[in-house]
This record gives sequence, C-alpha cells and structure tokens, in this order.
Amino acid sequence: MLDEAPNQSPPFVDVNLFATDTALREAVVREGAGHAVRQLEEFGALCGSAEAFEQGRLANEYPPRLRTHDAQGRRIDFVEFHPAYHACMAQSMGAGLHCGSWERSGNSALAVNVARAAAFYMTAQMEAGHCCPITMTNAAVPTLRLQPEIADEWVPRILSRDYDPTFRPAAEKSSITIGMGMTEKQGGTDVRANTTRAEPVASGGPGGEYILTGHKWFFSAPMSDAFLVLAQTRGGLSCFFVPRHLPDGTINALRLQRLKDKLGNRSNASAEVEFHGAHAWLIGEEGRGVPAIIEMVTYTRLDCAVSSAGLMRLALAMAVHHAQHRSVFGRKLIDHALMTQVLADMALDVEAATALVFRLARSFDHPEDVRAAAWRRLMTPVTKFWVCKVAPMMVGEAMECLGGNGYVEEHGLARIYREVPVNSIWEGSGNVMALDVLRVLQKEPEVAQIVMHELAEGVADDRKLEAAYERLVGLLHDPRMLDVRARELTELMALTAAGMILRSQGDTDVADAFISTRLSGPPNQTYGQGLERANTTAILRRVLPS
Repeated sequence: MLDEAPNQSPPFVDVNLFATDTALREAVVREGAGHAVRQLEEFGALCGSAEAFEQGRLANEYPPRLRTHDAQGRRIDFVEFHPAYHACMAQSMGAGLHCGSWERSGNSALAVNVARAAAFYMTAQMEAGHCCPITMTNAAVPTLRLQPEIADEWVPRILSRDYDPTFRPAAEKSSITIGMGMTEKQGGTDVRANTTRAEPVASGGPGGEYILTGHKWFFSAPMSDAFLVLAQTRGGLSCFFVPRHLPDGTINALRLQRLKDKLGNRSNASAEVEFHGAHAWLIGEEGRGVPAIIEMVTYTRLDCAVSSAGLMRLALAMAVHHAQHRSVFGRKLIDHALMTQVLADMALDVEAATALVFRLARSFDHPEDVRAAAWRRLMTPVTKFWVCKVAPMMVGEAMECLGGNGYVEEHGLARIYREVPVNSIWEGSGNVMALDVLRVLQKEPEVAQIVMHELAEGVADDRKLEAAYERLVGLLHDPRMLDVRARELTELMALTAAGMILRSQGDTDVADAFISTRLSGPPNQTYGQGLERANTTAILRRVLPS
C-alpha cells in the first residue's frame, strides 16, 4: 500500500506535440506551411516520446565539462557532453533545424521558415539547451553570405543534415555547427566598448586574414567548428569568421577559460574565451561589424521567441494534464471554477505567443515583399520582447498548478522554469528590444508606417481593438515621453498585434477573452481574473483535445 500512488496524474510522455496542439496546427496552416503537416506530425511524435524527454533530462542532469589540457599538459580546450546531448543534436539536425531556412531559400511558397519554426517550437520542448548551436548555425548563413568566398566554402557544410560531433578540421567532417562571440566583460550589450583587437596579416580588407587578441565574456557553443566574432580594427568594430581549426589542420588559438555555471540552459556550454593570436577572416568592410552580425542576430531573435512560446505551451499542457487527472475535494481539479479560470487565462497567453511567433516567421519567408520586410524589422523586437517577458511568469503559474509536484526536479517543470528567462536575456534584453523599436520609429519611419497601417486594417470593426490602436497612436505622438515609455509602447504593440491576429484568423472564444482581458478592462497582475464571462471550457478544449 505504501508504494501505491493514488490520485496522481500519469506521466506526460508519449504525447504527439503537434497533433495535440490546436493552436500550433492552425498557425502552421494559416501562415502557409500546410504542406509540412505530415512531416511535423511525425516530428511531434518523436519530440514528445518518453525516450526524447528522457534524453532531455539526462542532457541537463549531466552538463558539459571543460578539459583544457591533455594528460601531457598540451592545450586541447575540449568540451565533453553526455551522449544524451548528442542524441538531441542528431535528432534536430536530422530534421534540418540548423539549416532549414536555407535549403530551399528563394521559394517563398514553401514557407520554409514557418515549417522550421514549428519543428523548433517542438524540439525546444524536448530539450531547450541544445537549441543554442542549432539556431546559431541556421542564423549564421546570411552573415556568411556577406563574404562570398567564405560562404562558398562553409555554407555547403552547414546544409548537411548529418551530425558530426568529432573535434577535427571542418574539411574532414560530414557537417558543422557555428557559434558566436559578441560580448565582453567590460561592456556586455554595449559591444562598441569591446577591446578585442584584430590586426591584418597583410593588407586586410574584406575576406582578409587578421590576428585576434582579446577575450569574450560569453562565447556561445564553444565546441562549434567556427564562430562569428566582433573585434576592433583600425576602421572600427568589425565582424570576423574564426574557425576552430586552421587550414593546415592545427587548432586555432582559442583558449577556453571556464564554462559558465548558469541558472538554466545547463545542457548547453557557454564559455569564457581568450584569443591568443587567433586567426580570423574579415566579413565585409572594417567598421561594419554590427550591421554584419545583426544579419545573424535577427534570426536568433526569432528563435528565442519561438522557443519561449514552445516552452510556455509545454508548461500549460503539463498543468492541464495534471488538472484533468487530479481529484481535489471530490472533483477533478480542472472542474473547479478558480482552476479553470487560471488554466484558461494561461492558455490565452500561449495562444497569443503562438500567433505572434508564426506571423513573424511568415515575414521571414517573404523578404522581397515590402510589407513582410517591414513586419520583420519592427515586429521582431516587439515579438521577442513580449513573448520572452511573459514566459517566466506563465511557467511559474503552471508550476503552481501542480503544487509541490511541480517544484521537484523529477517532474520537469522546474527545468522549464529555469530555462525560460534566458531567451529574454540573450540576443537582447527587454530594454534593448524596446530601444530597437524606438530606433525603427526614429530612423525608419516608413517601416513603422507600413506596420501601423496593417494594424489599422486588422483592428477595424472591433471596438476594443480600435481603442487599443488609438492608445498606441497616442504613444507614438508623444515624443517627449517616448524614451521612458518605450517598454509600454512595445508591449501595447505586441498585444494589439496578437489581438488582431486572434480576431481575424483565430478562435472566437480565445480572441474575445484575450482582447477583453489584455486590451480592455481593469489591469491584472496575476492569472485567473476577468474571465467570468469567457467560455473557459472551449478555450481549454483547444489545449489538449481528446
């Protein structure tokens, strides 16, 4: 009797993460990737399997270790990973998540970024830490293409769907991954304060060889085969391609100092590094490092938002699953009105986050379209800001729905809770995103006008949405306060856009409840308020349909 566990929910495993996610399925079709549904269903079953979740657990239970020297005292700067981490990498690379934006680039009808985002959304639920090298490798391609001779040699290696974790020259491998080194300890986000120096070997210039001396405080995915790095030249801050092995096969002079002991994201290695005369090749012109690296960062920001939305979805599904099986005071937990309102309220944020990230992914599939390009430019920081900000609070509420079970490591929600803050911090914090929005408004007003016109069209005939839009316009026309209200502006833009998408293309019950609670009525600080008139049963039916 003591070993029995009555009134406990069954493990949340062997769940098809695509087939059971109504909002995800609708978003994929709505944004143009309906052709990928069968493939995504297969991948959803794989990511939601008991085996995949166990791989994710093990990859975090046994984090990477740094070996700086071999037994004879030679520098090797090698990071060891648990086999479960390599299994996660192999699964994601086999699905093309490290290169899916570029395999069939130019054919916008295939909505490759939407389809890839759907798979990325699910693989983050399986295990989020390994997504770091996956996203950076995919995102590196547009920056590499700024230097054609480098792209010609390295992009074909990125496009391979094999996974090759061996530590040897890229020319001997079946595939590669790409990392990044931007920030330094004295500057952080202010990369123009970087002190790493790059001196040309000969005349320098685009594609030329340079020698790097300096450090990076955060060096992402240090076992990657090459890195995009910022360093100072005579012409200013510049972007460099830094391979782990040199053309002659010797190891480049990258000295890993230690691995970061992080709150979450523990399966993934993040290092401090010093460059002791490392060889690097310039991408583009000297002094154009930020514009060059931004080509990469834009794609990583999309993935940050997609990953956060996926983790929110997993936390919600776990909470609903528990409430469906747990009995309290003579009834299933989900049948108690207060719990129903809390779960439905969380579901609204998941629906909105999903709508925003897949609308954003669609804009990446149409770079030639002026409206899509404007949406991508302005709504990338807007979407990343709101989705990544709301995720920690929402996951914390989901954990509370499980009580003590949610707080223990065995369940898995604790790991998700530690994981979600990273997407708001990396690739630009909330303030950085808000300032980027202001930069668009001030320096690219034509971009803002296109997006605002689309929002105006989308909110028409909905009084509450129109009122939100008018508040947004009012903020835009108050330049004296815009700097200090940038976060308010960014959040309101995200909520208005989400409301517009949900109203025009989503479920009526979800749209009504979201708009009523997020864009009108009294402000709420916690979940479970303001849904007295909402069809909470219909909203929750979308979370885990039978």
